[in-house]
Amino acid sequence: MKKILNPDGNIVEEMFSGYLAAYSRYYEAVPGHPTAFTYKGRRRNKVSMVIGGGSGHEPLFSGFAGKGLADAVASGNVFAAPNPELIFETAKAVDEGHGVLFIYGCYAGDNMNFDMAEELCELEGIRTAHVRVYDDCASAPKERRESRRGIAGDVYVIKVAGAAADAGLSLDEVVRVTEKARDRINTIGLATAPGSIPGLNKPTFELGEDEIEFGMGLHGEPGIERTKMQPASELVERMYAELKKEMGLTAGQEIAVLVNGLGSTTLLELNIVYHELDKRLKSDALTVHDAEIKQYCTCQEMGGFSITILKLDEELKTYYDTACFSPYYAREAIGQ
Repeated sequence: MKKILNPDGNIVEEMFSGYLAAYSRYYEAVPGHPTAFTYKGRRRNKVSMVIGGGSGHEPLFSGFAGKGLADAVASGNVFAAPNPELIFETAKAVDEGHGVLFIYGCYAGDNMNFDMAEELCELEGIRTAHVRVYDDCASAPKERRESRRGIAGDVYVIKVAGAAADAGLSLDEVVRVTEKARDRINTIGLATAPGSIPGLNKPTFELGEDEIEFGMGLHGEPGIERTKMQPASELVERMYAELKKEMGLTAGQEIAVLVNGLGSTTLLELNIVYHELDKRLKSDALTVHDAEIKQYCTCQEMGGFSITILKLDEELKTYYDTACFSPYYAREAIGQ
């Protein structure tokens, strides 16, 4: 598989070297840790927010530090959790004495390493809390929701949490608002083609030319059903039906919607996905407060897409609507 890499290079360190060189007006590396960085313009005297996980899903997580977003990012190798020492040093770099909130996807390695980092912080006298994102409703039944994977729903969780922290809320209140958002978000995706791990030169899984997989995980974890390729209308119908049932969506509810590309699916296709989704949302009399069609949570060149829905209320809208900025995620204040 063709990759634009240096054969003897450290892929992740070189990636972050390029990223931080290009955006040096916004970010600086945590000293001694080239795969972790802080946002230079972060607000002081507030709860600090550190996000992170494995590399290879860009722009998640590196693209979500900035104004009204995360204060720092700690990244591991491709599809691997950052190590506890790296997370700890990143937290120390942004701690303002009001506590540090860690946000990351619910995966065994991330859960373990962030827990260990919190223990290191505790020894240093830094108060911490964490919110694990588990929006992938195809990865476990509802009664085991807390074991589900975190995928594109990370975007909405980080957005709401960053705004709540910047508003000056206490650590306990930021956690409450963030968990409220997390628990009102669900995502389902499908894969049309595999991604790959740079340097291994082989796909993360195999799919036939005319096959797709519903519920495929972001690293190639098995989904819930493998079928033949279908028209966009049928794919969206199946996915929307799953989300509607899972979330109990009813007429009059206000939602935010993200159609997220997984790496190689074109914007032409993603817009057609939203065309089909929009018809169903209108038919069910759901109010779309905001919608986006982007590639935020990817798996290298994986083909396919995911649909994420956030059920809003007035409190969450306040934080969702707040302006924010990073090179990969920028929003004007909505309704102003």
